[in-house]
Amino acid sequence: MPKFSSKRRVNHSATEMFDLVADVERYPEFVPLCSALKVRQRMAKPDGTEVLVADMTVSFKLVKESFTSRVSLDRANLKILVEYLQGPFSNLENRWTFEPKGEGVCDVGFFLSYEFKSRMLALLMGSMFDAAFARFSTAFEKRADAIYGRKLAPS
Repeated sequence: MPKFSSKRRVNHSATEMFDLVADVERYPEFVPLCSALKVRQRMAKPDGTEVLVADMTVSFKLVKESFTSRVSLDRANLKILVEYLQGPFSNLENRWTFEPKGEGVCDVGFFLSYEFKSRMLALLMGSMFDAAFARFSTAFEKRADAIYGRKLAPS
């Protein structure tokens, strides 16, 4: 099963980065391959975690696939978990962590594992998915710079 993991130090606060990643409706504006995203449902759990059910459409050339995920936004612990519900995958899991490392600085952790149901789809989209996921961290960091302003590294 393909897996991708990264950890990047960014010059934005953990809360800013959490908010940016949690704003899933904006993904089509800047996330590689994401052509559409619609939140079907929002609910608050008693522990304060917000849970979304969302449909995401990814497109590459002539291939277009949609899938449904449950997104758990754990603001208190600065963690986001994305769990696969329905679509072209047999498995998909995505985790984000945001660790404060000083004023206006944090480490953003990104983990993804996935497997397509169809061998043909895996052959068509697999290497392209790998390349796109490698650019995810950079896309979110650039988006943070655009939304919150470019910040220089603390001296």
